[in-house]
Amino acid sequence: MKTYIITHISILTVLLAACVNQPKQQSTTKDTTQTISATPVVLEQVFADSTYQLTGVAVSADGRLFTNYPYWLDKHSYSVVEVKEGKPVPYPDAAWNSFKKGDDGAHKFVCVQAVVADEKGYLWVVDAAGIGLGPVYQHSNKVVKINLATNKVERIYHFPDSVTASDSYINDIRVDNANGFAYMTSSSNGGIVVLNTNTGQSRFVLHNSPSVLSDTTYHFTMDGRELTKTDGSIPKINSDGIALSPDKAWLYYKPLTDNRLYRINTVLLRDFSIPAQKMNNSVEDLGKFITTDGMEFDKNGNLYLGDLERSSIVKITPDLKMHTLATDTVKLSWPDSYSISADGYLYISASQIARMPWFNNNQHRTVYPYKIFKLKL
Repeated sequence: MKTYIITHISILTVLLAACVNQPKQQSTTKDTTQTISATPVVLEQVFADSTYQLTGVAVSADGRLFTNYPYWLDKHSYSVVEVKEGKPVPYPDAAWNSFKKGDDGAHKFVCVQAVVADEKGYLWVVDAAGIGLGPVYQHSNKVVKINLATNKVERIYHFPDSVTASDSYINDIRVDNANGFAYMTSSSNGGIVVLNTNTGQSRFVLHNSPSVLSDTTYHFTMDGRELTKTDGSIPKINSDGIALSPDKAWLYYKPLTDNRLYRINTVLLRDFSIPAQKMNNSVEDLGKFITTDGMEFDKNGNLYLGDLERSSIVKITPDLKMHTLATDTVKLSWPDSYSISADGYLYISASQIARMPWFNNNQHRTVYPYKIFKLKL
């Protein structure tokens, strides 16, 4: 399974502009699976939780740190916390974090997948409401917008069944306040949820596009073996990682369990009248890179990803070259989500998903605690 403003068009947009009129899903011929080793950077631990599995990380413009805990396993308590003096404090309050099975989930967090802090002073919380990655609990999947100045919920966005069906697991989110839209991936059935944050209207797009579906021929390898469920099946996780270019002109996304990266012009996403086929034909396949969960742009158009198979943090520069910034098989066990702070640090959550019982014959191989790190960019 994740605070950037810029007023000019990104360098990456210019370099890739020639791709706009290519036929459907035409890939660049460049295979970028080889990375350039950069000067190693130091991973500094900023938070640890000895009990609960975390996934998301968000740093506000004034340096406040947030994380979330999905309701995947039986051991679960709060869903969203602010880290204060190294301790998790339920956020925005205890009531929102009080959900128990059987409760009404409309005004409580059920299974939170991601937290993102924007440049306007809001925290956006993606509640997939899929306990244990199962069906949506009582139609309670939602996006919650919290005012960081008042620590109060300002708006709750719900979705019709035509946008998020019972099998939808909305995953990560990116927010474009300038145009009034937010974009989310659906990692279960593949697709992009487009939300008009002003009107509350939403649309599900690219569901039939190969770009949102994991390549069935790709062998996603962790710890020297292909990731396999306890029942012997091979998990294929669809559209997951998502990033918005600094100029908000392009949405980048990819399936988790293969190495291709795609993008689409957000002008198309914001026009709800555009037919599905035209949308599908407008996707650009940027080529082969790495498998990653989350990803994040900085203000200069560099894209940061976590190489899950090699326990690394990678930067893709505007010229589409990959640079390995850090590799650590202990600390970077499933680097999950990212946030860039105002003082130039990349924050990274490590969720250890490959060590869960689901993929290890019901044995928990987690090395406690779960941690969040930062590295200087």
